[in-house]
Amino acid sequence: MNQTIQKVAVLGSGVMGSRIACHFANIGVQVLLLDIVPRELNDKEKAKGLTLEDKAVRNRIVNDALQSTLKSNPSPIYDKAFVSRITTGNFDDDLDKIKDVDWTIEVVVERLDIKQQVFEKVEKHRKPGTFISSNTSGIPIHLMTEGRSEDFKKFFCGTHFFNPPRYLELLEIIPTKHTDPQVIDFLMKYGDVNLGKTTVLAKDTPAFIANRVGIFGIMDLFNSVQELGLSVEDVDKLTGPVIGRPKSATFRTADVVGLDTLIHVANGLYENVKQDERNTTFKLPEFLNKMQENNWLGSKSGQGFYKKVKDKDGKSEILSLDLDTLEYTSQSKTKFPVLDQTKGIDKVVDRFKVLAGAKDKAGEFYRKSFAGLFAYVSNRIPEISDELFRIDEAMRAGFGWQHGPFEIWDAIGVEKGLQFAKDEGHEVAGWVQKMLDAGFKSFYDVKDGIQHYYSIPDKKMVEVPGVRELIILDHIRESKTVWKNEDCSVIDLGDGILNVEFHSKMNSLGGGVLAGINKGIELAEKEYRGVVIANQGQNFTVGANLGMIFMMAVEQEYDELNFAVKHFQDTMMRIRYSSVPVVVAPHNMTLGGGCEATLHADAVQASAESYIGLVEFGVGVIPGGGGSKELTKRAGDRYVKDDVELNAYRENLIKIAQAKVSTSAVEAFNLGYLVEGRDGITMNKRRLIADAKEKCIALAETGYSKPIKEKNVKVLGKQALGAFIVGAHQMMEGGYASEYEKKMVESLGNVMSGGPLSEATEVSEQYLLDLEREAFVRLCANKKTMERIQHMLQTGKPLRN
Repeated sequence: MNQTIQKVAVLGSGVMGSRIACHFANIGVQVLLLDIVPRELNDKEKAKGLTLEDKAVRNRIVNDALQSTLKSNPSPIYDKAFVSRITTGNFDDDLDKIKDVDWTIEVVVERLDIKQQVFEKVEKHRKPGTFISSNTSGIPIHLMTEGRSEDFKKFFCGTHFFNPPRYLELLEIIPTKHTDPQVIDFLMKYGDVNLGKTTVLAKDTPAFIANRVGIFGIMDLFNSVQELGLSVEDVDKLTGPVIGRPKSATFRTADVVGLDTLIHVANGLYENVKQDERNTTFKLPEFLNKMQENNWLGSKSGQGFYKKVKDKDGKSEILSLDLDTLEYTSQSKTKFPVLDQTKGIDKVVDRFKVLAGAKDKAGEFYRKSFAGLFAYVSNRIPEISDELFRIDEAMRAGFGWQHGPFEIWDAIGVEKGLQFAKDEGHEVAGWVQKMLDAGFKSFYDVKDGIQHYYSIPDKKMVEVPGVRELIILDHIRESKTVWKNEDCSVIDLGDGILNVEFHSKMNSLGGGVLAGINKGIELAEKEYRGVVIANQGQNFTVGANLGMIFMMAVEQEYDELNFAVKHFQDTMMRIRYSSVPVVVAPHNMTLGGGCEATLHADAVQASAESYIGLVEFGVGVIPGGGGSKELTKRAGDRYVKDDVELNAYRENLIKIAQAKVSTSAVEAFNLGYLVEGRDGITMNKRRLIADAKEKCIALAETGYSKPIKEKNVKVLGKQALGAFIVGAHQMMEGGYASEYEKKMVESLGNVMSGGPLSEATEVSEQYLLDLEREAFVRLCANKKTMERIQHMLQTGKPLRN
């Protein structure tokens, strides 16, 4: 299907509609956002003497909704300038404008009759051959097409975005029997590549895939938590990061989403899936009914399973709800021995067998919850999906699970999981035993670096669709690693490109990672064409190994520290001045040394959700791996006139002093961390390494040559240093900075001005690196810095003093 999406209409500007509009604006699409006309004036409009015919009044609902969305945190839009891509209007005056759009997305209230009325009006103006879809979380898709034309039905389907659309990766595509297969294929691909989504093909069944399984899991837990004698905080401790799920876990997530939303979906499932063998699981437990009666709906009402209060001294405390008494109490700190056993197991997937095998109450909880989940998903095939991998994809992308149900089952062992279900009295679908009897011992397998899944109709392993377009390091690491140490692996991606992968704790940059970067470049210079520096951890890297720096400073091993910092600098310069192209592919947190690696790359291919910045000020030091040098160099490259140059240097100094981190890859361009015309953005993080590899190949094939080390970096000397010192003093006098923070700014200013130079001068990069390293080591010798580093190591948060 030769289609392009240049303009989109979003009908309905509520919480979802406005956010969907913003995400289309994020990717450069023009958006028409429409909503209803107000029926009466508000007090402000009356005071201004406006009437219901004034445009400001007629567009008030849509404009207020959009402005409210733009104020939300985290932001739904990459850059405020992108708001200009959204045009607002109303159904009465502007619906005819949908004749000019390529895709119309309905996001009005969840009532079938209203949706049908909207579609009747839409059909009067919609251009034939353009896409039309409904973003609904539960209404049967096929019912919406009643009375519509053949062309409407052909191009219509459900497109269920998850909220917030910018951040949650799932987009469920739900066709009807009339939907043209080419339409399905186009939207599946467009959602993946352009919108950055995990697009999952779902059947037109109640709640589709993710909510059907996810709400079952929550309700199953709600119905068993009291029986197990676990508290709200106990469950959240057991169902959070330890099993690869969000920190909000179960009850906190329910509070954030809103219990009214959860109850609405659960009630809908209870009424509409009577044939479901676990139908009664969706019936609300008594405590949930009472909470609904009391309007304890979570964050939106100020209390739910948790409640924030202040004591008589004004100190805040978060209380948790006792599900038996429905009274809020101070949280208890229950310890589960098995959680201590898993602390040393870095990979979540390796923890499941240990957790499910534990003899304590936590083990009992895991066996019971996994048993119910395994049996449930086995019985949902082919009801909600014909393929098991789609259920896993939906749960990962929609609920933020690192591993889907069948992947967890594989990790525990299919036979063991089957036994768990039988022990709890659950009936597992017959195809699972048949799969085992046929000699297949897992739901997934990897062959020649390509993931396969067990196809129930085919009774064999089948390649996961689209996986060949991706590079998944877990699938090739074992067979394609050419060098490794404890913290880093160098992996052959094929086509002459090596990948340097970090797998240290939190991907921190210590000696092992630096050795891997150097080794990867060394190998590439001898036998390959280029290097990609990328990983598929939760974050690219949180920066340098602070523990190592702290120990050297405490032991006053300043010569060792100086050597370590120089090694870091030399590694960053190796990235820049290698004889093969080096492409860095950051994603999520890319802090400190990670930002410095990005700054020194030949090119960067960044995930759209990349949070890049030099954050060293938070621990009392300046960037010491070339970051201070590089922002000095970039300021010098930016302008020609001296009076404007000083502003450029000041801007970059402030970025470092404020530890400014981009909120997206787009903002990283605005901050100067990424370079226009050279660096790129990948919307779908799963495609990041493949895109980085292609960029590296392109550099190699277009005649890459080793750069010449720069010796003409312009610095402004005393002119800039004086301005920096005065500015730091004014900040301290105004109460915006401590005396020590003033000292830090002065140290940074000395580097960025070029040290004690009487006038503007051109210096080498090495000259600036030496100044940077000297300042870094000197600051590490200060007691205040040690306090900051120690506080960061203990709490994970910067110390302000």
